[in-house]
Amino acid sequence: MESPFKPEILKGKVALLTGGASGIGFEISTQFGKHGASIAVMGRRKTVVDSAVSSLQSLGIPAVGFAGDVRKQEDAKRVIESTVKHFGKLDILVNSAAGNFLVSPEDLSPNGFKTVMDIDSVGTFTMCHEAINYLKKGGPGRSSDDSGGIILNISATLHYTATWYQIHVAAAKAAVDAITRNLALEWGTDYDIRVNGIAPGPIGDTAGVRKLGPAEIKSGTREIMPLFKLGEKWDIAVAAVYLASDAGKFVNGTTLVVDGGQWLSGPRHMPKEEVKMLSRVVEKRARVAPTGVPSSKL
Repeated sequence: MESPFKPEILKGKVALLTGGASGIGFEISTQFGKHGASIAVMGRRKTVVDSAVSSLQSLGIPAVGFAGDVRKQEDAKRVIESTVKHFGKLDILVNSAAGNFLVSPEDLSPNGFKTVMDIDSVGTFTMCHEAINYLKKGGPGRSSDDSGGIILNISATLHYTATWYQIHVAAAKAAVDAITRNLALEWGTDYDIRVNGIAPGPIGDTAGVRKLGPAEIKSGTREIMPLFKLGEKWDIAVAAVYLASDAGKFVNGTTLVVDGGQWLSGPRHMPKEEVKMLSRVVEKRARVAPTGVPSSKL
């Protein structure tokens, strides 16, 4: 799809993306690169990282990749330092690495719960913590006159209500949202760093929908999907371009929900025609209410 943004909107920026070699993360890497940014991707599987870098470079995007695990502070530090050494600075950090699987709470081991928390929430904080000295105003590669850098945390909508078989991820993403808000407050004030999040809904052609999505979502049932369709990775990526660019320069501490309104919805408990019939009955009673009795009291 054609981007609504100018191709140079991220020109001169350097972005590091965890989980940036596959799925939504790779699409964000691609769109950032198409809009002028130089890209560093980080992932646990070197073969996947190398393939992603080759694909980005084939599009004319300056790209480099590093194998690393966000759960390991030494990996976070090494990859961030290597990115700055390669490109001279760091402007944008995108925390997209995540882990997920379906499991009932009683069947989820504490170690399984901890693993997802470590990847999603602890890993997000670890990357932010190691990147702060490079993102803050006056950090390496940026002058004291420059604004601070940008952090984008990829979240979810699972914890806004509750989601079957997803207690571990819901807890982890709730923590990610809290990290986003707190860093936006403190680092926005102290270092002029903007911190925002994106909460994707069901996105077609992703492992999440293939492995985790119920049949109603895969088929686009209007009962639980108001726009009657799955989103695309492009939808998340252009939202990220907006938040990472000057177009979003006054947005800080927000987690942008990009799900077509799906998180707001649920199965209807009553058919629409039945609702209409009941409404007519209520209206008829209101019209024949005794004088002086408000219809609201009926």
